[in-house]
Amino acid sequence: MTDEQWALIEPLLPVPHWDGRKEKHPRREMVDAILYVVRTGCAWRQLPADFPPWQTVYWHFVRWEEQGVTQRIVDVLRRRVRRSAGRQDEPSAAVMDSQSVKGADTVGADSRGYDANKKTGGRKRFVVTDTLGLLLAVMVRPASVQDRAGATTLLLGLYLTGACRVVFADQGFSGRLVVWAREVLGIIVHIVAKPADQRGFQVHSRRWVVERALAWLMMHRRLARDYERQAPTSEAMVRWAAISTLLRRITRGHPVQRSGARPLEWTH
Repeated sequence: MTDEQWALIEPLLPVPHWDGRKEKHPRREMVDAILYVVRTGCAWRQLPADFPPWQTVYWHFVRWEEQGVTQRIVDVLRRRVRRSAGRQDEPSAAVMDSQSVKGADTVGADSRGYDANKKTGGRKRFVVTDTLGLLLAVMVRPASVQDRAGATTLLLGLYLTGACRVVFADQGFSGRLVVWAREVLGIIVHIVAKPADQRGFQVHSRRWVVERALAWLMMHRRLARDYERQAPTSEAMVRWAAISTLLRRITRGHPVQRSGARPLEWTH
Protein backbone atom coordinates (compact mmCIF):
# COMPACT_ATOMS: atom_id res chain seq x y z
CA MET A 1 0.00 0.00 0.00
CA THR A 2 0.97 3.59 -0.46
CA ASP A 3 1.13 5.97 2.50
CA GLU A 4 -2.21 7.47 1.51
CA GLN A 5 -3.88 4.08 1.27
CA TRP A 6 -2.53 3.04 4.65
CA ALA A 7 -3.87 6.27 6.15
CA LEU A 8 -7.34 5.18 5.03
CA ILE A 9 -7.03 1.69 6.52
CA GLU A 10 -5.22 2.27 9.81
CA PRO A 11 -8.05 4.06 11.72
CA LEU A 12 -10.48 1.25 10.82
CA LEU A 13 -8.46 -1.55 12.42
CA PRO A 14 -9.06 -2.65 16.03
CA VAL A 15 -7.15 -0.77 18.70
CA PRO A 16 -3.64 -2.13 19.39
CA HIS A 17 -3.37 -4.85 22.01
CA TRP A 18 -7.15 -5.32 21.95
CA ASP A 19 -6.69 -8.96 23.00
CA GLY A 20 -3.98 -8.30 25.58
CA ARG A 21 -1.15 -9.51 23.34
CA LYS A 22 1.82 -7.43 22.30
CA GLU A 23 2.03 -7.03 18.56
CA LYS A 24 5.54 -7.84 17.33
CA HIS A 25 5.05 -6.75 13.72
CA PRO A 26 3.72 -3.50 12.22
CA ARG A 27 0.08 -3.68 11.25
CA ARG A 28 0.84 -2.21 7.87
CA GLU A 29 2.93 -5.26 7.04
CA MET A 30 0.04 -7.51 8.09
CA VAL A 31 -2.38 -5.76 5.74
CA ASP A 32 0.20 -5.75 2.95
CA ALA A 33 0.72 -9.49 3.40
CA ILE A 34 -3.03 -10.21 3.26
CA LEU A 35 -3.43 -8.10 0.13
CA TYR A 36 -0.42 -9.90 -1.37
CA VAL A 37 -2.11 -13.28 -0.86
CA VAL A 38 -5.37 -12.04 -2.39
CA ARG A 39 -3.70 -10.36 -5.34
CA THR A 40 -1.16 -13.04 -6.27
CA GLY A 41 -3.11 -16.13 -5.22
CA CYS A 42 -0.22 -17.68 -3.31
CA ALA A 43 -0.75 -19.98 -0.35
CA TRP A 44 -0.31 -18.60 3.15
CA ARG A 45 2.78 -20.75 3.65
CA GLN A 46 4.32 -19.28 0.50
CA LEU A 47 4.37 -15.68 1.68
CA PRO A 48 7.79 -14.11 0.90
CA ALA A 49 10.21 -13.94 3.80
CA ASP A 50 10.01 -10.13 3.74
CA PHE A 51 6.57 -10.32 5.34
CA PRO A 52 5.91 -11.40 8.95
CA PRO A 53 5.56 -15.16 9.56
CA TRP A 54 2.57 -16.57 7.71
CA GLN A 55 1.11 -17.94 10.95
CA THR A 56 1.03 -14.42 12.40
CA VAL A 57 -0.51 -12.96 9.26
CA TYR A 58 -3.17 -15.66 9.14
CA TRP A 59 -3.91 -15.18 12.86
CA HIS A 60 -4.61 -11.49 12.25
CA PHE A 61 -6.67 -12.34 9.16
CA VAL A 62 -8.92 -14.64 11.20
CA ARG A 63 -9.23 -12.37 14.24
CA TRP A 64 -10.04 -9.29 12.18
CA GLU A 65 -12.69 -11.23 10.31
CA GLU A 66 -14.26 -12.36 13.58
CA GLN A 67 -14.57 -8.69 14.56
CA GLY A 68 -16.17 -7.70 11.25
CA VAL A 69 -13.22 -5.53 10.26
CA THR A 70 -13.37 -6.24 6.52
CA GLN A 71 -17.05 -5.37 6.21
CA ARG A 72 -16.48 -2.16 8.17
CA ILE A 73 -13.59 -1.14 5.89
CA VAL A 74 -15.63 -1.91 2.77
CA ASP A 75 -18.55 0.17 4.04
CA VAL A 76 -16.38 3.20 4.95
CA LEU A 77 -14.42 3.18 1.68
CA ARG A 78 -17.59 2.69 -0.38
CA ARG A 79 -19.21 5.72 1.24
CA ARG A 80 -16.13 7.79 0.50
CA VAL A 81 -16.21 6.81 -3.18
CA ARG A 82 -19.93 7.55 -3.39
CA ARG A 83 -19.47 11.00 -1.86
CA SER A 84 -16.70 11.80 -4.34
CA ALA A 85 -19.10 10.79 -7.13
CA GLY A 86 -21.80 13.13 -5.81
CA ARG A 87 -23.96 10.33 -4.40
CA GLN A 88 -25.51 9.85 -0.99
CA ASP A 89 -23.60 7.69 1.47
CA GLU A 90 -26.11 4.84 1.37
CA PRO A 91 -27.55 3.61 -1.93
CA SER A 92 -31.28 3.31 -2.52
CA ALA A 93 -30.90 0.72 -5.30
CA ALA A 94 -28.64 -2.27 -5.75
CA VAL A 95 -27.72 -4.88 -8.34
CA MET A 96 -27.49 -8.61 -7.58
CA ASP A 97 -25.81 -11.49 -9.39
CA SER A 98 -24.14 -14.84 -8.80
CA GLN A 99 -20.90 -16.39 -10.03
CA SER A 100 -19.96 -20.07 -10.02
CA VAL A 101 -16.27 -20.85 -9.57
CA LYS A 102 -14.37 -24.12 -9.50
CA GLY A 103 -13.42 -25.40 -6.10
CA ALA A 104 -9.95 -26.69 -5.29
CA ASP A 105 -9.34 -29.91 -3.37
CA THR A 106 -9.11 -27.85 -0.17
CA VAL A 107 -12.80 -26.88 -0.37
CA GLY A 108 -14.80 -28.75 2.23
CA ALA A 109 -17.20 -31.38 0.90
CA ASP A 110 -20.05 -29.93 2.95
CA SER A 111 -19.77 -26.54 1.23
CA ARG A 112 -19.27 -27.50 -2.40
CA GLY A 113 -21.67 -28.62 -5.11
CA TYR A 114 -22.19 -28.83 -8.85
CA ASP A 115 -23.80 -26.11 -10.97
CA ALA A 116 -25.45 -28.04 -13.80
CA ASN A 117 -26.19 -24.86 -15.73
CA LYS A 118 -22.58 -23.63 -15.76
CA LYS A 119 -21.16 -27.17 -15.58
CA THR A 120 -18.95 -26.10 -12.72
CA GLY A 121 -18.15 -27.99 -9.56
CA GLY A 122 -17.30 -25.87 -6.55
CA ARG A 123 -18.97 -22.86 -5.00
CA LYS A 124 -21.23 -20.01 -6.00
CA ARG A 125 -20.66 -16.39 -4.99
CA PHE A 126 -23.71 -14.20 -4.53
CA VAL A 127 -22.83 -10.51 -4.61
CA VAL A 128 -24.80 -7.29 -4.24
CA THR A 129 -23.36 -3.97 -5.40
CA ASP A 130 -24.64 -0.43 -5.58
CA THR A 131 -25.30 1.18 -8.96
CA LEU A 132 -21.63 2.21 -9.15
CA GLY A 133 -20.51 -1.40 -8.87
CA LEU A 134 -19.20 -1.09 -5.30
CA LEU A 135 -19.60 -4.13 -3.09
CA LEU A 136 -22.42 -4.12 -0.55
CA ALA A 137 -22.59 -7.77 0.47
CA VAL A 138 -21.24 -11.17 -0.50
CA MET A 139 -22.32 -14.68 0.35
CA VAL A 140 -20.70 -17.98 -0.66
CA ARG A 141 -22.71 -21.18 -0.99
CA PRO A 142 -22.28 -24.54 -2.75
CA ALA A 143 -22.52 -24.24 -6.52
CA SER A 144 -25.62 -26.44 -6.49
CA VAL A 145 -27.67 -23.77 -4.69
CA GLN A 146 -30.12 -22.09 -7.05
CA ASP A 147 -30.00 -18.32 -7.43
CA ARG A 148 -33.49 -17.86 -5.97
CA ALA A 149 -32.61 -19.81 -2.83
CA GLY A 150 -29.24 -18.16 -2.30
CA ALA A 151 -30.57 -14.64 -2.76
CA THR A 152 -32.99 -14.95 0.17
CA THR A 153 -30.29 -14.40 2.79
CA LEU A 154 -28.75 -11.52 0.83
CA LEU A 155 -32.07 -9.70 0.54
CA LEU A 156 -32.77 -10.26 4.22
CA GLY A 157 -29.42 -8.59 5.00
CA LEU A 158 -30.37 -5.59 2.85
CA TYR A 159 -33.70 -5.37 4.66
CA LEU A 160 -31.97 -5.29 8.06
CA THR A 161 -29.70 -2.44 6.97
CA GLY A 162 -32.74 -0.37 5.99
CA ALA A 163 -31.37 0.59 2.56
CA CYS A 164 -31.78 -0.52 -1.05
CA ARG A 165 -35.50 -0.99 -1.50
CA VAL A 166 -34.98 -1.71 -5.23
CA VAL A 167 -32.75 -4.53 -6.47
CA PHE A 168 -31.99 -5.29 -10.12
CA ALA A 169 -31.27 -8.90 -11.07
CA ASP A 170 -31.27 -11.25 -14.05
CA GLN A 171 -33.82 -13.91 -14.91
CA GLY A 172 -32.15 -16.48 -12.68
CA PHE A 173 -33.72 -14.70 -9.69
CA SER A 174 -37.26 -14.52 -11.11
CA GLY A 175 -40.24 -16.40 -9.73
CA ARG A 176 -41.22 -16.84 -6.11
CA LEU A 177 -38.26 -14.78 -4.87
CA VAL A 178 -39.74 -11.62 -6.42
CA VAL A 179 -43.08 -12.15 -4.68
CA TRP A 180 -41.49 -13.07 -1.35
CA ALA A 181 -39.20 -10.03 -1.37
CA ARG A 182 -42.07 -7.67 -2.15
CA GLU A 183 -44.60 -9.07 0.32
CA VAL A 184 -42.30 -9.96 3.22
CA LEU A 185 -39.39 -7.49 2.99
CA GLY A 186 -40.90 -4.66 0.99
CA ILE A 187 -38.03 -4.89 -1.51
CA ILE A 188 -38.79 -4.61 -5.22
CA VAL A 189 -36.71 -7.11 -7.21
CA HIS A 190 -36.72 -5.82 -10.77
CA ILE A 191 -35.84 -8.56 -13.27
CA VAL A 192 -33.80 -7.22 -16.19
CA ALA A 193 -34.59 -9.68 -18.99
CA LYS A 194 -32.86 -10.06 -22.33
CA PRO A 195 -34.69 -8.58 -25.31
CA ALA A 196 -36.53 -11.21 -27.31
CA ASP A 197 -34.70 -10.24 -30.50
CA GLN A 198 -31.20 -10.18 -29.01
CA ARG A 199 -28.49 -11.86 -31.06
CA GLY A 200 -25.01 -12.26 -29.61
CA PHE A 201 -23.58 -10.28 -26.71
CA GLN A 202 -25.16 -7.01 -25.63
CA VAL A 203 -24.63 -4.80 -22.61
CA HIS A 204 -27.81 -4.63 -20.52
CA SER A 205 -28.80 -1.66 -18.45
CA ARG A 206 -28.13 -2.17 -14.72
CA ARG A 207 -26.89 -5.75 -15.07
CA TRP A 208 -23.54 -4.75 -16.55
CA VAL A 209 -22.71 -2.91 -13.32
CA VAL A 210 -22.48 -6.04 -11.18
CA GLU A 211 -20.85 -8.02 -13.99
CA ARG A 212 -18.13 -5.38 -14.19
CA ALA A 213 -17.73 -5.58 -10.41
CA LEU A 214 -17.20 -9.33 -10.67
CA ALA A 215 -14.56 -8.69 -13.34
CA TRP A 216 -12.78 -6.29 -10.96
CA LEU A 217 -12.78 -8.96 -8.25
CA MET A 218 -11.48 -11.64 -10.61
CA MET A 219 -8.37 -9.55 -11.24
CA HIS A 220 -7.25 -10.93 -7.87
CA ARG A 221 -5.86 -14.38 -8.56
CA ARG A 222 -6.94 -15.83 -5.22
CA LEU A 223 -10.53 -15.55 -6.48
CA ALA A 224 -9.92 -17.27 -9.83
CA ARG A 225 -10.65 -20.52 -8.01
CA ASP A 226 -12.04 -21.13 -4.55
CA TYR A 227 -9.28 -22.51 -2.32
CA GLU A 228 -10.83 -21.86 1.09
CA ARG A 229 -11.91 -24.74 3.27
CA GLN A 230 -14.68 -22.71 4.91
CA ALA A 231 -17.19 -20.53 3.06
CA PRO A 232 -16.82 -17.56 5.50
CA THR A 233 -13.10 -17.45 4.68
CA SER A 234 -13.98 -17.30 0.99
CA GLU A 235 -16.31 -14.37 1.68
CA ALA A 236 -13.50 -12.60 3.55
CA MET A 237 -11.21 -13.00 0.52
CA VAL A 238 -13.83 -11.32 -1.67
CA ARG A 239 -14.08 -8.41 0.74
CA TRP A 240 -10.29 -7.97 0.83
CA ALA A 241 -10.29 -7.92 -2.98
CA ALA A 242 -12.98 -5.24 -2.87
CA ILE A 243 -10.89 -3.27 -0.36
CA SER A 244 -7.92 -3.41 -2.72
CA THR A 245 -10.07 -2.12 -5.59
CA LEU A 246 -11.58 0.69 -3.49
CA LEU A 247 -8.18 1.84 -2.27
CA ARG A 248 -6.84 2.11 -5.80
CA ARG A 249 -9.98 3.95 -6.91
CA ILE A 250 -9.76 6.51 -4.10
CA THR A 251 -6.04 7.22 -4.56
CA ARG A 252 -6.00 7.05 -8.35
CA GLY A 253 -3.78 9.76 -9.82
CA HIS A 254 -2.06 10.53 -6.53
CA PRO A 255 1.74 10.32 -6.23
CA VAL A 256 2.98 6.98 -4.91
CA GLN A 257 4.65 7.19 -1.51
CA ARG A 258 5.66 4.19 0.55
CA SER A 259 7.77 5.74 3.28
CA GLY A 260 6.39 3.38 5.89
CA ALA A 261 7.05 0.17 3.99
CA ARG A 262 10.21 -1.88 4.33
CA PRO A 263 12.33 -2.47 1.23
CA LEU A 264 12.21 -5.98 -0.15
CA GLU A 265 15.06 -8.22 0.84
CA TRP A 266 15.43 -11.15 -1.51
CA THR A 267 16.36 -14.46 0.03
CA HIS A 268 17.71 -17.55 -1.69
